[in-house]
Amino acid sequence: MCWQYSGSNSKLAAELNHLWSFIQDPEFDPTLHTSFSHDRKRKLIEKYLQDNSNPFKADHGWQTSSVPILLPKEKRKWKSELDTAIPTLTVDSVHHHDIIDIIISIFEDPISSTSHMTPFKQYWKISETQTVQVFGEAFSSPTCLNAYQEVNSLPREQGDDLKRVAAPLMLWSDATHLANFGDASLWPVYLFFGNQSKYTRGKPTAAACHHIAYIPTISLIILPNNFQDIYVGFFEEGSSDDVYTHCKRELMQAIWKLLLNKKFMHAYKYGIVIRCSDEITQHVFLRFFSYSADYPEKILLACIKFLGKCPCPRCLVKKADIPDMGTESDMKTWEQQAQVDSDERIKKILKA
Repeated sequence: MCWQYSGSNSKLAAELNHLWSFIQDPEFDPTLHTSFSHDRKRKLIEKYLQDNSNPFKADHGWQTSSVPILLPKEKRKWKSELDTAIPTLTVDSVHHHDIIDIIISIFEDPISSTSHMTPFKQYWKISETQTVQVFGEAFSSPTCLNAYQEVNSLPREQGDDLKRVAAPLMLWSDATHLANFGDASLWPVYLFFGNQSKYTRGKPTAAACHHIAYIPTISLIILPNNFQDIYVGFFEEGSSDDVYTHCKRELMQAIWKLLLNKKFMHAYKYGIVIRCSDEITQHVFLRFFSYSADYPEKILLACIKFLGKCPCPRCLVKKADIPDMGTESDMKTWEQQAQVDSDERIKKILKA
C-alpha cells in the first residue's frame, strides 16, 4: 500500500494487484534485485529486442565479412596481383553462411529422411514391350547417377566401409528490386539439395531453401554508391564503364572465393563423415548440380563479355547464329563446342 500511495497518484488498484502477482511468482527472488535500476534494465531489454530483430544474427549461423577488390587503371600495369601498390577497395557487410555447416545440419535433421541418398533410373512402362526413361527429378538424372558412381569409385582408406553418397548442390542467385521507388534492393544466393524431391523443395513450409549469402547491392548494382569517389581518390579521375563492369565481376568472384573457402574445398575433395538423422553414418561428397541465374549474372560468373562474339556461358555459339536456336545444328554446337575452363582461358583472365 505504501508503494501505491507514494510517488505518482495515478496508480490504480489493478496495478497493485498486478505487482502482487509478480512478487508471488515462484521464480521471483528478491535477493537478486537489491540494486535495481530502471534505466539499466530498460537498456538491457532494448538491446535484447534490437539483437532479435537483426535477421543476420550469429546465433543463426550468419557471419559478416569483408572482401577486397583490386582497382585497375586503364593504360597502367602492375607486376602482378600480389603487388601491394595496387589500390584496393574493401566491400564491407557481406553476410554469409558456412556452406559446410548447412550441409551437416541438413543431413542431421529429420528432414533428411525424405531425401534420396541413392540415385536411380526411372522408367514409364508404356506396354509389355516398350518402356521410356523418365526425367523428372535431380536424383534420377544422369548427372546424379554419374556423380554417385564417381564418388564410389574413389580410393578408400583401409577399414573404410562407410556408405558413400553424393550431395547434389543446386544454387540460385537473383538480384531483386524490393520497391517500385527508391533504391531498396537485395541480391541473395541460396542453396537447395537435389536429394530432395522438387515437390518438397517447392513447399515454403519444408524449409528446403537455405540462404548462404547476400551480395551488397545499391540500386541493382553491386558496388558501394561512393565507388566513384573512392576511385577518384586513388587515381584523380573517375573510372570508365569498362572498369566499373570489371569491378562488379571481381566482387562476384571475391564473394564466391569467400564461400568456397579451404574448409569447403577440403570437404569437396575428401567428403564429410556425417551421422544422419536415421543414426546411419555416411560419407557425404559435395557435387555441384546446377546454378540458376539470369544472363547478366551468368556473365559475371563465367567471366565473358556481355553479348560478345560468343555470348553463351556454356558453348561457343556465335551471336550471328542465335536465330538458329533449337535446330539440329545448334544442338551440335552445344555438344561439340562447349565452353571449357582451359589453361589458356585462365591465363587470359589473369592477364585481364
